[in-house]
Amino acid sequence: MSKLNIGIILGSTRQGRVSPQVGEWVKSIADQREDANYEIVDIADFKLPLLGEVDATEQATAWNTKLASLDGFVFIVQEYNHSISASLKNALDYAREAWNNKAAGIVSYGSAGGVRAAEHLRGILGELQIADVRVHPLLSLFTDFENGTVFKPAELHVANVNAMLDQVLAWSGALKTLRQ
Repeated sequence: MSKLNIGIILGSTRQGRVSPQVGEWVKSIADQREDANYEIVDIADFKLPLLGEVDATEQATAWNTKLASLDGFVFIVQEYNHSISASLKNALDYAREAWNNKAAGIVSYGSAGGVRAAEHLRGILGELQIADVRVHPLLSLFTDFENGTVFKPAELHVANVNAMLDQVLAWSGALKTLRQ
């Protein structure tokens, strides 16, 4: 059986973002497992305009093609005003079937661990027929980041990331049978 393909979705596009640091950290943990193919998927690379404002057929096609190649996801989510970023919501809305019957984990960060953004994202994922897993690593801007810009996670988070990945892989494998 071939390995599952899991995309680590960076949920921010703003200048000075720290999601690439968090995403690379998650990927480094995941790559040690050797149980799936993990890749960073940066929504900023797709340059998606606001949905419905201009013709974005080329960007939307590239985005949907990338999502369709993946069996599951890990969302790196930062909290903006008690919710997810506008760029992540926009990227979620640019696809439909490419999300369906796949699993996702969430790694969030913010002043309260990003928990409010993660809970908001869970409702959106349900509508897109993405099964979100229970284990949810929460990162604090106060204890896991130096000066809010340099990511220095506590070692205790590694076990939670691995537990989340265990669930993402189990669910992604089970849901793959629905897409075949």
